[in-house]
Amino acid sequence: MRTNGHGAARVGIGGPVGSGKTALLERLIPLLRGRGIDLAVITNDLVTHEDAERLRRARLLEPERILAVEAGACPHTVIREDPTLNMEAADSLDRIFPDLDLILIESGGDNLASTFSLDLVDYWLFVIDVAGGDDIPRKRGPGVIQSDLLVINKIDLHPYVGVDLQRMRAEAAAVRNGRPVLCTNCRADEGIAAVADALCDAVLYRGA
Repeated sequence: MRTNGHGAARVGIGGPVGSGKTALLERLIPLLRGRGIDLAVITNDLVTHEDAERLRRARLLEPERILAVEAGACPHTVIREDPTLNMEAADSLDRIFPDLDLILIESGGDNLASTFSLDLVDYWLFVIDVAGGDDIPRKRGPGVIQSDLLVINKIDLHPYVGVDLQRMRAEAAAVRNGRPVLCTNCRADEGIAAVADALCDAVLYRGA
C-alpha cells in the first residue's frame, strides 16, 4: 500500500501506561508475519529504549526492524505536536526495507487525550484496559472518541476489579458513533486475530 506519499502503511498504537500496548504488539507481530505481511516497529519511550529492547529480546523481528524514539517530553509530543522524529524513523525503515507493507508505531504511555497526527499515521488504535475502570468511555477522551479502532484490553480481569464489561463495551460503542470497538486478552491471545483483521482490512486492503 502507498499512502500519503510514503512507503509502508503506518499504524499508531496509543493508550495509557500499563494498558497493554506492548503486549498487544507482541501478539500482533507473529500473527501478521504469519499472514505474509512484511513489517517493522517503532517504539516511543520518554528517555529509554525499554519497549524496543523488550521486543528485541522476544526475537519477534530482526533487531534492525525495531527502532526506538526517545520523546524526551510528554509522549504525545512526538506523535502529535511534532512527529518529526517518528516520521524520520519510519522513512529510514522504508529506505532500508523497500518491500515493507506495514510499520507499527507504539506511543509511550499517555493519558486519554493522546492522539496521533495524521501526518504520521494512516490509521491508529487506542488501547484501554478494564483495570482502569468502566467509566473510561464515559469520560470521552479524544483517544477513546477519535481513534480508528478502540481496543478494550485485559478483559479477563473484569470480575476481579468490579467492572461490568458488557456495559463498558456498550458505552464505548455509544460514544464512538459507529467506529469499531474490540475486546482483547493478550495473555490468552483472545481477540488478537480480530485486531489483525481490522488492520489488514483498513490499511492493507486484505483480510485473513
